[in-house]
Amino acid sequence: MTGVPASAAGGSSQAKGVGAADVSAAGPGAVDPSAAVGPATAAGGSPDVGDAEAQGAAGRGPRGGKLAAAAVNQASVWNIANLLTMLRLILVPGFVALMLADGGYDPAWRSLAWAAFAIAMITDLFDGHLARTYNLVTDFGKIADPIADKAIMGAALICLSALGDLPWWVTIVILGRELGITLMRFLVIRYGVIPASRGGKLKTLTQGVAVGMYVLALTGWLATLRWWVMAAAVVLTVVTGLDYVRQAIVLRRQGIAERRAASEETEA
Repeated sequence: MTGVPASAAGGSSQAKGVGAADVSAAGPGAVDPSAAVGPATAAGGSPDVGDAEAQGAAGRGPRGGKLAAAAVNQASVWNIANLLTMLRLILVPGFVALMLADGGYDPAWRSLAWAAFAIAMITDLFDGHLARTYNLVTDFGKIADPIADKAIMGAALICLSALGDLPWWVTIVILGRELGITLMRFLVIRYGVIPASRGGKLKTLTQGVAVGMYVLALTGWLATLRWWVMAAAVVLTVVTGLDYVRQAIVLRRQGIAERRAASEETEA
């Protein structure tokens, strides 16, 4: 969560330090050390204006800084990235209701369900990017974002398997991999963070396209095409999952070795 920079809250004390240093260098006849040199004085302007600004900032700095920090902390949860994540969570029950409406085989309801699924996938692309680009990363987002991702994908896969459109083993493989990798990340986070790979991003994209094609009531060659897209998604799911396991093992070994080395240095 973002807060007010330390330089803003402590600006008045730094200004006083600068003023004292200048007075001591100028000699006994200089201005009172308690007067701070303002920005206007440094630029060649009137020292009275700079002193007034510095003294005003000193008078309201600490209280204003605390209030600003509290305002930023309070508002940070409601940033655009978190709002998109919340929207994705809200869409999950709506998607399920649309998917199962009228027995789950009405093309019109399935089209509406696809629209909800597509919106959820699109927001997934943007919320993380916005959070990183504009420094909107919060503890809520770290927890809610992966939950929202797994919720919408899991709901779609379970609905498709329950309706008989997708084999249950495909749903089990994909969801088992997603939940397993998420748990593994938490287990090795003490040693470091496993970064998202290009293969993982391609897997997410392929899964989204494949599931979206299954949500739609497609026929003919499009129904055949979606089978191949889903097959590619399953292969990528398994391959990238094994790669994450390998990275976790390497990361854990490196972390243990570094801790052991640090412990030996401390004892020596």
